[in-house]
This record gives sequence, C-alpha cells and structure tokens, in this order.
Amino acid sequence: MGLNDPQWGNKNSGGPPDLEAVLRDLNKKVAELFGIKGGGTGKNGGGSGPSRNFSSGIGLIIAVIALIWIGSGFYIVDASQRGVVLRFGKYIEATQAGPRWHLPYPIESVEIVNLSQVRTVEVGYRDHVKNKMLKESLMLTDDENIIDIQFAVQYFLKDPADYLFNNRAPDENVRQAAETSIREIVGRNKMDFVLYEGREQVAAATTKLIQEILDRYKSGILVSKVTMQNAQPPEQVQAAFDDAVKAGQDRERQKNEGQAYANDVVPKAKGAAARLMQEAEGYRQRVVANAEGDASRFKQVLVEYEKAPVVTRERLYIDMMQQILSSSSKVMVDQKGGNSLLYLPLDKLIQSTGAAALPDISAAGRSANIAEQVAPQPAALNEPAAPVGREGLRGRDREARP
Repeated sequence: MGLNDPQWGNKNSGGPPDLEAVLRDLNKKVAELFGIKGGGTGKNGGGSGPSRNFSSGIGLIIAVIALIWIGSGFYIVDASQRGVVLRFGKYIEATQAGPRWHLPYPIESVEIVNLSQVRTVEVGYRDHVKNKMLKESLMLTDDENIIDIQFAVQYFLKDPADYLFNNRAPDENVRQAAETSIREIVGRNKMDFVLYEGREQVAAATTKLIQEILDRYKSGILVSKVTMQNAQPPEQVQAAFDDAVKAGQDRERQKNEGQAYANDVVPKAKGAAARLMQEAEGYRQRVVANAEGDASRFKQVLVEYEKAPVVTRERLYIDMMQQILSSSSKVMVDQKGGNSLLYLPLDKLIQSTGAAALPDISAAGRSANIAEQVAPQPAALNEPAAPVGREGLRGRDREARP
C-alpha cells in the first residue's frame, strides 16, 4: 500500500497509527489533568477543535516547564556555609546564610562552600604514623643530622571565592606548603632543639610560615594548627641516639646534684662568713669603745691630778691596791691605832679559799693561826705596836708577789 493511499494509517490496514490521533489523545490527557474541557468544532471556532486543544496543551506544558525551571533557582545556605554564585562560570557574588535564588541553569549556578569544616592534611605519613612517607618525613637539621618528622596540618576556609578559583587541588597545595615550611624551620635549628625542647616553637613557626605562603598564593585558606605527631632520628641510628640521650640525661642529673650541693653549702658558708664579720665588727667596736673610754677617763684623771697631785696619787694607789688585794686571801691589819681587838672576816675568807684548803681545827686555833700569819702580836699588851709605814707595806707586798 502506498503512502498516498487514503486507507493508509487506518486500524484495519495494520499500518502505523495516525499522528493526528496521537496528538489529539495527548492533548486530551493534558486537558483532563488541568481540568480543561476540550471544545468541539464550530463554525466560528476559527479552526478545528483538535488543533485548538493541541495548542492549549503545548502552552500548558511550556508553562509547567518554565515554572519548574524557575523553581530550580531556589537554594538554601546554612549558617556555616557560603554560596558562590557563578554566571556562565564567572564569579558574581557570595551569598550569606538563608534561602536564596539565582537565575536557573545554564545561566547561573551556585557552589556551596562550608567555611566551618576543619580539614586535615597529613605530612610524612598517611592515615597512621606507622605508614610513613619517607620522601616527605626525612629532613636535614642545622648541625647536619637527619631526623624523621610526621605532623598534621589543620585548616579551614576564610574566602570561598579564592578557595574555588585559585586552587586546583587545595589539600595538595597545603601539603606542599607545609613540607616547604617545616624543612626551612628544621634546617635553621639543631637536632636536639627540634626533637625535645623546641617542638612547640617549631610547630608555631611552621604554622606562621605556611600561612604566609598560602596568603601569597591567595588560596583563601586559614591554617589553624600544626600538630607534631612524631619526631625521631632515623631507625638505622636509633640505638646510638638512645645511648647519647641517656648520656645527656646522666650529665643533667649530675649537674643537678652538683647544683643542689652548691645550694646547700654556699648559703652556709655565706652565713658563717657573715657571722664572723659581725663578730669582728662587734669586737672592733668594743675595743674602740674601751680605748675611747680609757682615754676619756685618763683625761679626766689628768685634770684632777693637775688640781691636786698628792691626793690624786694617794687615790690611785688605794684603788690599785684594792683591785690587786680583792682577789687575795690575806688580811692586812693596820695597828697604828693601838687597838688590840682584831676583826677577821672568816666567812669571806672561807668562801674565797674554800673550806677544803683550810685545816680542820677549832675556831680559836684557826683564829690564832690566821692572826699569827697575818699580823704578829706585840710582846706585851700594854706595849703599842710599831707603826707600819707605806714603804713597809710596799715591801711586804713585793715579797708576797711571786
């Protein structure tokens, strides 16, 4: 059957369905979907009923598609996110949190960037410290020693536009900047400083240098922290390094012990020296005061001596004799008065000489012996004793002296 045959497309012919009938059925289904009744043919209709229904259905389809296309421009930005609007791939603006709308695709598109998410980059290892990357971890120090360092860099985003447009691989950029920075910092310091007392300083300096490099590239990345996971010598020299560390610890222990001993001895020595100096100063002041007092007393005596030389000499002599004889157990009796009654201070003599030194005799015999030793009695009671002069007393005093 040819295409020009009027029976072509009928149901009884067994050929393909009529295209007009298919469009009519589709228009009818769309009209039923939206509640529109299709009109029939009429004289004033300006065309056939199926054609009008087909046009109305196409318009509704286009309207629905347009609504769906416009609705695809709505999006929501969370509080921790920023939306970057691109128009034909060019940056337009960065939107804040909340519901937003942009021109639908393909005119504009939106990239949602999370600013609060903390991202981590590992340098010198992957996933675990034992899974080392020796190409990244081995570094040379200032004293020409090799050390093995693994650390992690944590960062987040501060500029979403720079992060999207100035970074092809952000994590790799951070890793390379971190490796460059740590090699520079380690190369400036000695091995012991990097491994022990200077680990915090090395991490802080590395953080600052990484940030400077990333800011120079306008990467939009802010480094928050560098965490040193492990820092040690290479495994080949680990045993020798441990021995060196033990020797250093022994040296520090001996230094601490010596310092403790010095802290114990030095204050005592300083205290003893200060005490001796105080005693010497006190002795000096006492001697000077005594000398000044003697000099002052001598001057006063000289003044009185010049006024009455005889009286002053007598007074000096009496004071001298009193000072000398105060410690003697002998009794000097002046018999110039002619009185035969003698008073002997036996209690004071006993106290001064001691009871053991005296013989065990009666009181009368003891008195007689002492009187006989000190002052012999005259031949007769009525005979007065011969006066004893000053020269005699001086001579007797000289004989009593050893």
